[in-house]
Amino acid sequence: MTKLRETKKDIDYLVSEVISNCYTCLYFHPEKGRAEIFSIIEDAVDLRNELIERANNPAEPKNRSLVRKHYLALRNDMFTKIDELFERLSTACK
Repeated sequence: MTKLRETKKDIDYLVSEVISNCYTCLYFHPEKGRAEIFSIIEDAVDLRNELIERANNPAEPKNRSLVRKHYLALRNDMFTKIDELFERLSTACK
Protein backbone atom coordinates (compact mmCIF):
# COMPACT_ATOMS: atom_id res chain seq x y z
CA MET A 1 0.00 0.00 0.00
CA THR A 2 1.36 3.39 -0.92
CA LYS A 3 1.57 6.23 1.51
CA LEU A 4 -1.11 8.88 1.59
CA ARG A 5 1.46 11.57 0.87
CA GLU A 6 2.62 9.77 -2.29
CA THR A 7 -0.97 9.30 -3.42
CA LYS A 8 -1.64 13.02 -3.08
CA LYS A 9 1.55 13.82 -4.99
CA ASP A 10 0.47 11.44 -7.76
CA ILE A 11 -2.91 13.14 -7.95
CA ASP A 12 -1.33 16.59 -8.19
CA TYR A 13 1.23 15.44 -10.75
CA LEU A 14 -1.26 13.74 -13.07
CA VAL A 15 -3.76 16.59 -12.95
CA SER A 16 -1.02 19.14 -13.60
CA GLU A 17 0.08 17.09 -16.61
CA VAL A 18 -3.44 17.20 -18.02
CA ILE A 19 -3.64 20.96 -17.51
CA SER A 20 -0.17 21.49 -18.96
CA ASN A 21 -1.07 19.50 -22.05
CA CYS A 22 -4.28 21.52 -22.41
CA TYR A 23 -2.33 24.78 -22.43
CA THR A 24 0.20 23.32 -24.86
CA CYS A 25 -2.62 22.36 -27.18
CA LEU A 26 -4.05 25.87 -26.92
CA TYR A 27 -0.66 27.35 -27.70
CA PHE A 28 -0.03 25.27 -30.82
CA HIS A 29 -3.65 25.14 -32.05
CA PRO A 30 -5.34 28.36 -30.90
CA GLU A 31 -8.24 27.96 -33.31
CA LYS A 32 -9.30 24.46 -32.23
CA GLY A 33 -11.93 23.85 -29.57
CA ARG A 34 -11.07 26.47 -26.97
CA ALA A 35 -14.32 25.92 -25.10
CA GLU A 36 -13.80 22.15 -25.01
CA ILE A 37 -10.22 22.52 -23.76
CA PHE A 38 -11.25 24.94 -21.02
CA SER A 39 -13.98 22.46 -20.08
CA ILE A 40 -11.30 19.76 -19.74
CA ILE A 41 -9.25 22.04 -17.49
CA GLU A 42 -12.27 22.70 -15.27
CA ASP A 43 -13.02 18.98 -15.07
CA ALA A 44 -9.39 18.26 -14.18
CA VAL A 45 -9.48 20.74 -11.30
CA ASP A 46 -12.78 19.30 -10.07
CA LEU A 47 -11.32 15.80 -10.29
CA ARG A 48 -8.28 16.87 -8.30
CA ASN A 49 -10.44 18.34 -5.55
CA GLU A 50 -12.65 15.24 -5.45
CA LEU A 51 -9.71 12.83 -5.28
CA ILE A 52 -7.93 14.81 -2.56
CA GLU A 53 -11.16 14.89 -0.56
CA ARG A 54 -11.54 11.12 -0.92
CA ALA A 55 -7.90 10.58 0.04
CA ASN A 56 -8.29 12.63 3.21
CA ASN A 57 -11.47 10.88 4.35
CA PRO A 58 -11.37 7.05 4.19
CA ALA A 59 -14.63 5.24 4.86
CA GLU A 60 -13.70 3.28 8.00
CA PRO A 61 -10.41 4.55 9.47
CA LYS A 62 -10.35 1.78 12.12
CA ASN A 63 -10.66 -1.16 9.72
CA ARG A 64 -7.37 -1.67 7.84
CA SER A 65 -8.91 -3.94 5.23
CA LEU A 66 -11.56 -1.39 4.26
CA VAL A 67 -9.00 1.41 4.22
CA ARG A 68 -6.81 -0.55 1.80
CA LYS A 69 -9.79 -1.24 -0.44
CA HIS A 70 -10.72 2.44 -0.30
CA TYR A 71 -7.27 3.59 -1.43
CA LEU A 72 -7.08 0.89 -4.09
CA ALA A 73 -10.40 2.07 -5.51
CA LEU A 74 -9.19 5.67 -5.28
CA ARG A 75 -6.06 4.90 -7.31
CA ASN A 76 -8.05 2.93 -9.90
CA ASP A 77 -10.54 5.80 -10.27
CA MET A 78 -7.68 8.28 -10.53
CA PHE A 79 -6.04 6.43 -13.41
CA THR A 80 -9.26 5.80 -15.33
CA LYS A 81 -10.52 9.38 -15.00
CA ILE A 82 -7.14 10.90 -15.89
CA ASP A 83 -7.04 8.63 -18.93
CA GLU A 84 -10.52 9.84 -19.93
CA LEU A 85 -9.36 13.45 -19.67
CA PHE A 86 -6.35 12.74 -21.88
CA GLU A 87 -8.62 11.03 -24.43
CA ARG A 88 -10.97 14.04 -24.44
CA LEU A 89 -7.98 16.32 -24.97
CA SER A 90 -6.74 14.13 -27.79
CA THR A 91 -10.06 14.34 -29.61
CA ALA A 92 -10.32 18.09 -29.00
CA CYS A 93 -6.89 18.74 -30.53
CA LYS A 94 -7.42 16.67 -33.69
